[in-house]
Amino acid sequence: MIIKASEVAVNNPILSISLRCPGCLQQGVFWAIPKSSDLVITSETPYVIAGIRRCPNPQCWAVVFFFSNPEGKLLTTYPPESIDLDLTNIPNNVRDAIEEAVKCHAIQCYTAAAIMVRKTLEELCRDRGANGKNLKERIKDLGTKIVLPTELLEGLDDLRLLGNDAAHIESQEFNKIGKDEVEVGIEFAKEILKAVYQYSALLNRLRSLKKTDVNP
Repeated sequence: MIIKASEVAVNNPILSISLRCPGCLQQGVFWAIPKSSDLVITSETPYVIAGIRRCPNPQCWAVVFFFSNPEGKLLTTYPPESIDLDLTNIPNNVRDAIEEAVKCHAIQCYTAAAIMVRKTLEELCRDRGANGKNLKERIKDLGTKIVLPTELLEGLDDLRLLGNDAAHIESQEFNKIGKDEVEVGIEFAKEILKAVYQYSALLNRLRSLKKTDVNP
C-alpha cells in the first residue's frame, strides 16, 4: 500500500538528500520540489520513503527520484548517482569505454563495468600504438610509449586481471567482482587517463597565464 507521507507518523521526515547530480555531476543538497509530496511504502518493513528532489544548481535543476529508509539513508535514485568523470582531452574510443564503465557501475552491473575498464585499457593501448599478441604484452609495450609513475604502470596489469576475472570463469585473481573492486578499478583507470591525456593540457593552461613581456 502506498499513501502520502503526511498521512503517517514519520519520525525523521526526509527534507533533503545529498548526492552527486546525475545531470551536472556536481555534489549538492537536493530539496523537495514545491507542492510535491513524498510517499511512504508501508508494505515494506521497515517502510520505505519515495519522493522527488531537484538539483540545487539553477543551471541544471535535474529532477531525481529516490527511495530511502526511515533514517534517511538512500537506497536508490533514478537517474542513478555515478562516479565523477572528467573526459577532457580523452580520445573518443577511450572516452566511450570509461564512460560506459561508469554507467554500468551506477546501475550495479559490476561485471559489465569491470569488462569495460579492461576495454578502456585496450583502447588506450590502441591509441598509443602499443603492440603485442595479447593485452598483457600490449600493456608491457605501452610502458615504453608513455610516462607514468611506477605505481600506475604496475597497476595497469592489475586492471587487466580485474577485467579477466569478470570475463572468464576460470580466472580468479580477485575474491569477487563487486562494488568495491569496480570502484577502485575505475578510480585507478581515471588516474591513468589523467596522466596520459590531461596533465600536459593542465600544464599548458598554467603556462599560458604567465606574463609574456618579462625580461629574462
